[in-house]
This record gives sequence, C-alpha cells and structure tokens, in this order.
Amino acid sequence: MNRLFPDDEISLRAAWQAHLSADSGPTSALGPRIRDCHATEISRLNDDRKLPIPADQAGHRAPSRSTATFIRTLARKLTEEGPEAGDLRRSGATSRFWRVTEVRWHLECVASLAARRCRSRPDAPPLKKGVKPICDRAASLADRKFFEVAFKDHPYARQAKGTLESVPKIGVADLKGYVRGVIAKDTLNIAVVGDIDPEVLCKLLDMTFGGLPASSNLTPVADVVAAKPPQRIFIPLDVPQTFVTFGGPGVRRTEPDFMAASVVNHILGGGLTSRLFREVREKRGLAYFVSERLVWMDHSAVFVGDSGTRADRAGETVEEIESQVRHLAEKGPIQQELDDAKSYLKGSQILALNTTSKLARTLLRHQLDKLPIDYLEKHDAVVDAVTLEDAKRAAARLWGGGLLTVLVGRSPVP
Repeated sequence: MNRLFPDDEISLRAAWQAHLSADSGPTSALGPRIRDCHATEISRLNDDRKLPIPADQAGHRAPSRSTATFIRTLARKLTEEGPEAGDLRRSGATSRFWRVTEVRWHLECVASLAARRCRSRPDAPPLKKGVKPICDRAASLADRKFFEVAFKDHPYARQAKGTLESVPKIGVADLKGYVRGVIAKDTLNIAVVGDIDPEVLCKLLDMTFGGLPASSNLTPVADVVAAKPPQRIFIPLDVPQTFVTFGGPGVRRTEPDFMAASVVNHILGGGLTSRLFREVREKRGLAYFVSERLVWMDHSAVFVGDSGTRADRAGETVEEIESQVRHLAEKGPIQQELDDAKSYLKGSQILALNTTSKLARTLLRHQLDKLPIDYLEKHDAVVDAVTLEDAKRAAARLWGGGLLTVLVGRSPVP
C-alpha cells in the first residue's frame, strides 16, 4: 500500500478533523487538506488498531465512524466528472495524486480502516443493524412521513423495508407466496454484458430461469399523483441535528418533460455547484448538507430533497430552501446554468458505462424504464434538445406550488 502514496505528502489531519467537527467553511478549502492528509490517516488508523486506547481518546470511536461515512461521500464527489467537481478541482485537488482511477480506492481504504478500527475495539458498542435503528434515525422518520403524506392510502406510502410490526410477522409461507406471485418470466428483465457467445448465453439463461412460471400474479397498482404542497409537518425527536425532507409531485419517466426536469433538477439540487448547495451550505452555512433529486416509479413520480441542520437554525434553513425553490420556479435558470447542467448529465452518462457491471446496470435500468433499445445512442441528443424555455417550463411545473416539508428534531419551526 505504501508504494501508492507519495513520500512528500504532509498530514493535515488536525485541519481535517477541525473541519469535520465544526462542519463549517467552504468545501473548496477542504479538498487540498484531504489530499494531503489521507495517506497519513490510513497509516495512523492501521497502526492504532494495534495499540491500547489512551484515556483521552476513548471517545474517538464515533468520529472514526462518521469519518468513514464522510470519506465515502467525498470519494464519490471527487471522482465525478463535469461541473459537479469543479470547485474541488479549482482548489488544487487535481494534482498527479488525484487521478480518477486511484482516488476512490485510496479513500475507500481510509473509510474501511476507520470502520474496522471501530469494530475491532473490545469496548466499542456493536454496530446496529436491522429495522429498529433505521426507524430510530431522524432521516428515516422524515422520509417515511413524507411518503405517507404524499401518497396517503396508496401502496407507495408503505415502507419497502417494512416496520417493527410487519417484519416479525413474515413467515415461510409469505415468502413462498411472494416468489410464486412475483418472480415470473413476464416480470423478468435481463441485461448481459461481456465476452460470451449468444448461443452459450441463451442456454445458460434457459437453465437458470427456464423453470419460472410464464406469468406473475401481481396486484394491480393504480396511477397516483402525490399530494399537492404546500404542507409542513413536524415530528419531535430529541436529537442534536434537525433533519428536513422536502418535495412534491414530480415528472414520470415516460413524460416528454422528463429530461427537461432532470436538467433543471441538477441546477437546483444536483451537487456541489447546485443552487441549494451554494446558497444554503456554502454561502450561509445553514446546513450540514442539502440536495434534491427526482424519484420516479411505474405509477407516479416525486421530487425529494434532504437537509440536515442545527435545531436552532432549522427555520432559517427551510426558509432559504423555499426561497431558492420559489426563485427558480418563477425565473427559471440562466443559459450558463443550463449549458453546465447538460454537460454534466452527458458526462455522467459516460461514467455510468465505463465498466461492464455499470453498463449492465444501465441497460437493465433502461428496460425497467421502458426505454427503446437504442436509448444509449440517443441519450446525448435528448439532453442537447432541452431548451431554456423547456427548463423554465419544467421548473415552474415542479416547484411552482411550493414544498411538502417534514422536519424531525427538537423544536418546530414557526
């Protein structure tokens, strides 16, 4: 491992941890510091596992766990192409050390060692798994409530991972019934990528899936439109961070405005250069994170955003999010934002195809979305066809009605 790291790297772990603990300061200032310190951090984490825990560092388990999560997020952002990563690149994070083919591996090593270090300590509490910790988290509560309010009695309001009441009741008969009713040839989609002869592949597929029933027995699901905003719900929970989920009716994948909605959605909340990140996180320091995305299903669609902030700044955070959403709905994006977003979406498509597994997942997704077989070739042209007027129309449709907002934390906003 050591041969992969330059000898002249200087550890700036103190600056890194100060940034993490305070969660403040421009993201652009963090990039070079991470670059300089993570090689030393890997070595430190690896060595610390062999040493007794000093009394004054007994509380370092939790920072290590949060550090692991943070690094994985950073790795994803730093290896993105297009304007999303522009801020970090301009900061000097694109030296020879930050080659895209290596940086994710480096950072994953840090994250894995940090998490392993937590688990290896005899006095460390076990890492929780299962339904209960998911339900306990503010983020999960906010997400669950959002979909309950958005879809009410529709199946989309239910939790796919189950609840504390429903999961223990699942028996063997339920699982067998699910397999008989759902897994069938008419519901099966397959994408294969690789060096394999078509005849051999067909034989393997027949051997694997030939015994499935011809048709499934699915319960029909009706089309539904999410509840109209504005609405605001507060769920009291004694946690230091207030979690905010916001959203509203979206654009379905089969609608003509979907690509325009995707472009303008990236402008609002798609990453480090988005309006929400720039105005809420970077300029005002209101939130630890903020983002927004499109979510589409077979019978409906929504846009959903998330943010985390201090309890005493939750109201201000929600107001600024609403302000940015309202401004984009009323005025639309500018041409430069449109051009940058289109460039990003085309670049991200290339990255989604750079391995056989990614290509297979993309082809499978296209099948599930009922896209034509030649959509890969058409994708860039579909993105380029989005005009400024299209983007303005999509923005007004998505956000013109305001937001359905759920807050989970210590105190309600006014």
